Amino acid sequence: MTTVLAVANQKGGVGKTTTAINLSAVLALRGSRVLLVDIDPQANATAGLGLEGAGGRSTYQLLLEEVPLDQVVMPTTWERLWLAPASVDLAGAEVELATVSEREFRLSRALDGAIGSFDYVVIDCPPSLGLLAVNGLTAAQEVLVPVQCEYLALEGLGRLVQTLELVRRGLNPALRLRGLLLTMYDRRTSLSRQVAEEVREHFPNTFSTVIPRSVRLSEAPSHGLPIHAYEPRSTAAAAYESLANEVLGAVSLPAEVVQ
Repeated sequence: MTTVLAVANQKGGVGKTTTAINLSAVLALRGSRVLLVDIDPQANATAGLGLEGAGGRSTYQLLLEEVPLDQVVMPTTWERLWLAPASVDLAGAEVELATVSEREFRLSRALDGAIGSFDYVVIDCPPSLGLLAVNGLTAAQEVLVPVQCEYLALEGLGRLVQTLELVRRGLNPALRLRGLLLTMYDRRTSLSRQVAEEVREHFPNTFSTVIPRSVRLSEAPSHGLPIHAYEPRSTAAAAYESLANEVLGAVSLPAEVVQ
């Protein structure tokens, strides 16, 4: 079966794209066939793998139903990892789809061709709660929410959970919150520890894994590489190994119903 996992948070700069890239890479490293779908107009996941849309084709054309999925997906340099790239054209997609019926299901319909062809589909959502993000949530079975270990980390999480519940009730009854992921954790500061404790208190389904603040992790996208290719012995690489273990181990376990 194919697991469709959206990585989402309307707050920017929380490690969302970094998590989408590196979790996808580790799952592929473990032998899974993985499709990373970039629906962020900033196209950071696409750039972070050193790629751009072939012949100008991207998830923009996919959402406008101009081309099928197989004409957008391209291989990456990472074995068993494929990418559906984004482009800046996505910034106008919300306006172009504003009057289209069932516009929230465009990505879900496009990904029908991926079901069975991949073990995991990981969707990198934009840092917003607009139509593109709703398309990602409507297409997904599970949601992973990265949370930065800094002040105001909980800001907006209540609204995000409300959005997840609205999507579940109105568009995608199968949607489940798999868990929150603490990112940019600095064990030297009391602030990181306090934020982690507060997040775990409010959200018991927070992953045990924490992603450390890491210069190497920040550098890797500029080389178009996941951390396991750029610095495989780093603490960040080990952290994403741990996260993959949790995700793989949770496949047979029930995720939390969004409430």
